Amino acid sequence: MKNSLLLAALMAWAGAALAAPAQKIEFWTFSMKPRFTPYFEDVVKRYEAANPGVKLEWVDFPWDIIQTKLVTRIVAGKPPALVNLNVPWAEEFARDGLLTPVDAMLGDERARYLPSALLDLTFASKTYGFPMYSNVAVIAYNRDIFRAAGIERAPRTFDEQLAYARQIALRTGKAGLCPALSKIDGLMLQQGLPVLSGGRAVFNSPAHVALIRKLADTYRAGGLLKDGLFAEDNFPPAVEAYKSGRLGMLLAPPTALKRIQADARDVYALTEVAPAPLGPTGIADGGWLIHFGVPARVPAAELPGIGKFARFLTSDANQLEFARQASVFPASAQAANDPFFTAVPPHAGAAEQAVAAGAVSMPHSRTMYVAGVEDYDELRRALVKAVEAGVTGRQDIQQALDAAVAIWNRKLKPGVLHARVAP
Repeated sequence: MKNSLLLAALMAWAGAALAAPAQKIEFWTFSMKPRFTPYFEDVVKRYEAANPGVKLEWVDFPWDIIQTKLVTRIVAGKPPALVNLNVPWAEEFARDGLLTPVDAMLGDERARYLPSALLDLTFASKTYGFPMYSNVAVIAYNRDIFRAAGIERAPRTFDEQLAYARQIALRTGKAGLCPALSKIDGLMLQQGLPVLSGGRAVFNSPAHVALIRKLADTYRAGGLLKDGLFAEDNFPPAVEAYKSGRLGMLLAPPTALKRIQADARDVYALTEVAPAPLGPTGIADGGWLIHFGVPARVPAAELPGIGKFARFLTSDANQLEFARQASVFPASAQAANDPFFTAVPPHAGAAEQAVAAGAVSMPHSRTMYVAGVEDYDELRRALVKAVEAGVTGRQDIQQALDAAVAIWNRKLKPGVLHARVAP
């Protein structure tokens, strides 16, 4: 009797051991439901089928609460295994010791990812994430407006963009360009002009003044679209102006061409597309990398299994499929070179041309930002107001930038500031 009971207990224990997953992996995304529910459910199904000892749990949060949820779980000692983050969030979490470096988990597969994407996620010589996808801007231009202005090809530099905008205004009376001047800090970085140096604001140098003067000259000539030029989001008025034939060039992600095709077929038929000019830094406009990071306080014994799943989650095939569904660009080299992105079919329209043009720029895509500065949005508004005053002629450019630098440097605390500027 005792032997029978012992045998039954052993069999029950063995059955429970076999039934229990060797590892449970909880991974978080933000704002993926419901559009991408089938995609992630398929990823989970395929991985669990190939790895019977693993149980995956996918959790999706709205983008504006995922950071708070993550901190709460890390502090409680119960973090998820993987979490969707953008680069500024990752830099802040890594700086505060809330992320785990993933260099060992990347292993030999590190070479699969675009070097520019890995650079985005490298802080203090350590890598803090598995790149998933990004985006990039292309330049769409109205062929009739270019022809009327005597312009024969797409601009190849930022200076050419401004020169074309002035020429379009002079010869057609229309605006040529609508840069996002509320994000002037990003433009400065792309042009190789630092916003901060040594923990102090430095955007009042002769080179910075020269950049703003070029914008002012173009504004005065009528080359810049004035609709929402300094608004926090001036993309909607820029698209509307382009669709109505009032704007010669539009810097936009490739998905914007679908909107133009749907809403203004006559303008769409006149639209050609080219890669957006790189800055002197060799960095493309419009990059914003999304990736999967590993939170701090994940048990070390679980990291190999988490790394294996993260590599699958961001594999070439999975990145390619997600990028096709989401109309973004993959951050893996093989997927980024897939014919879906690089091949332009015969008689392709502007939307298809835009995908190929974006693929040309993707290896140069970087997330440009200033990190580690308290009340940065408030400081950036002071910079934008100074640029607006200088561009519109309400104030001398040097004086306006000097005043903004003074505001910044009164707020910044040398020795406490941790700023990382990409590039």
